[in-house]
Amino acid sequence: MSDNFNIGDIKVGLNEDMFVMAGPCVIEDLDNCLEIAESLLRLRDKTGVKFIFKASFDKANRSSISSYRGPGIEKGLEILASVKEKTGLSVMTDIHESSQPAICAEVVDCLQIPAFLCRQTDLLISCAKTNKPVSVKKGQFVSPAEMTNVVEKLREGGAKKIMLSERGTFFGYNRLVNDMGGIEDMKSLGYPVIFDATHSTQQPGGLGNASAGTREKAPILAKAAIAAGANALFLEVHPRPEKAMCDAACVMPIEWIEKTVSDCKAIFDIVRK
Repeated sequence: MSDNFNIGDIKVGLNEDMFVMAGPCVIEDLDNCLEIAESLLRLRDKTGVKFIFKASFDKANRSSISSYRGPGIEKGLEILASVKEKTGLSVMTDIHESSQPAICAEVVDCLQIPAFLCRQTDLLISCAKTNKPVSVKKGQFVSPAEMTNVVEKLREGGAKKIMLSERGTFFGYNRLVNDMGGIEDMKSLGYPVIFDATHSTQQPGGLGNASAGTREKAPILAKAAIAAGANALFLEVHPRPEKAMCDAACVMPIEWIEKTVSDCKAIFDIVRK
């Protein structure tokens, strides 16, 4: 069983309040990140729900070799540091290689391991050694029960601040499905479960050289996941989704977030209280 911990001013635990990780899939530039982060601040004031800003300095698993991957670790961390300084929000990013966590830990408040890399032992151990909170996305090819092996690797590396994330499971070609019962299965491992509503609508490789998606289903899935017991949400958002440089088909418009988060918070309060 995990102990509660903080990410900035957010208390994280199986019995703590709902929070939201949100931001663009990939860092485009500082102005775009600040625009989104400032929107999250306004949403925090309106909804009473706390946010963590998430954006990746690199997306190493894009469908196409020609797809935009991000500004790289040096420039990306510089931008994340600016977002943190200017807005006061905690920040998080994806990491892909075992050399990256120690570098990123100097700037970010939380490290995230992408779904395709959830079983990479060296990556998990290197994240654990930073003593930063680590959020691991369950691979699309992994059952909820198999995440016990991920938890054991992190704990062996010394990690205590662990979160697990559900983001759908492969179902045939170009389709993901969600097992809402799997949320409770992962919570039974003793750690909070985040539900990634936007990636759960992704259709991997659905456009040939990029993923397709059905973003309009994200609010539905988010509400279902919170009703099923998820502790928090992960939402990729953008002020101009059609121009997003990554996950344009499933990223949510920023104007959808207030209603989605408000509805989910109301459901969370009913379920928990």
